[in-house]
Amino acid sequence: MSIRLRKRLKLKNEINVVPYIDVMLVLLIIFMVTAPLLNLGVDIELPQADAKPLEQQRDEPVMVDVTADGRLFLTLRDAEPEEIEAGVLEAKVRAFVGQNPTTPVFIRADATVDYGTVYQAMTVLQQAGVPRVGMVSQPVKDAR
Repeated sequence: MSIRLRKRLKLKNEINVVPYIDVMLVLLIIFMVTAPLLNLGVDIELPQADAKPLEQQRDEPVMVDVTADGRLFLTLRDAEPEEIEAGVLEAKVRAFVGQNPTTPVFIRADATVDYGTVYQAMTVLQQAGVPRVGMVSQPVKDAR
């Protein structure tokens, strides 16, 4: 009976690779599932039409710059920016937009400007009759 016990207790000197293969296959499945999700774009199929493209606006925009200290600057077309007060800004923009209603109007503000100051400038432009005001993310030049 002791001979049978020795056979049963014999140690194996082989590495069991089955658990390693299981882990590898699970990782492979995880990478196969997550790789398509890493795509940053979304593929969509847009509808086709025979419509003509819209004409791009050729007008130079009206720019209202708000500096870090709350000063307002107005740039009409290709002119140099001029410092202006809110009441005069409203009158000038009202006159300009009245003559050129398709001209876009943008506000460009310094990153440190209080939100309330930008909101006041937008209110002045709205009172001047500007239907839409865009925001520009380019920094304001400090060379004024």
